[in-house]
Amino acid sequence: IIMELDIRVKMNDKLFLRNPEETLLGRKIVKNGLLLINKIGFEDFTFKKLSIDVGTTEASIYRYFENKHKFLVYLITWYWGYIEYKILFNLNNITNAEHKIKSIIKILVEEPNNKGLSSDFILEKDAYQLVMWEGSKAYLTRNVNKDNQDRLFKPYKDLCERISKIIKEYNPKYKYPHSLASTLIETSHSQKFFMENLPALTDFHKDNYEKKIIEFIESIVFGTLH
Repeated sequence: IIMELDIRVKMNDKLFLRNPEETLLGRKIVKNGLLLINKIGFEDFTFKKLSIDVGTTEASIYRYFENKHKFLVYLITWYWGYIEYKILFNLNNITNAEHKIKSIIKILVEEPNNKGLSSDFILEKDAYQLVMWEGSKAYLTRNVNKDNQDRLFKPYKDLCERISKIIKEYNPKYKYPHSLASTLIETSHSQKFFMENLPALTDFHKDNYEKKIIEFIESIVFGTLH
């Protein structure tokens, strides 16, 4: 049975000037902006192009977001907060630490469909694509220390912390749970990105690739923990 749940991810108010969830225009800006970045890429994305897409003025978008970097971080951190909720929901009845880790890997690797957990203005499938293509751009900037002081990456760090605790549950003596957790998260998206764009960097091909990437990550995690 696939359950549909309405998700509300609490966002850091330093990411926006006005909360986009509170208005129809704000939600449209977020939804259309996500789709536009996925279509043309973050480098070519501008608020001017988004304003034309939404049917509003560029100034109206600047009333919600200070700049496009903050907008990208908003979208990326929404996804990580959402994924933590999804993991919590899926692990609710699992007690075995190994099964928990395998379930987390599956959630991170498998491309979602448009059913299941959802939001009224962001689709998980679209956010997944954004994170695969643009995720690292949220923090690979010269502003990373300031953004970190403003706690903009807290959802990502919370997710990493949750996974690291399950790693410690599996092997309490393991010394590097946070490093392994962040490696697991990053690898789950980078391997698919490499497969589609830089295939010489992977051993994966289109045929049944998700299952193989899951097997690869499981071999890293459990090989390391053993």
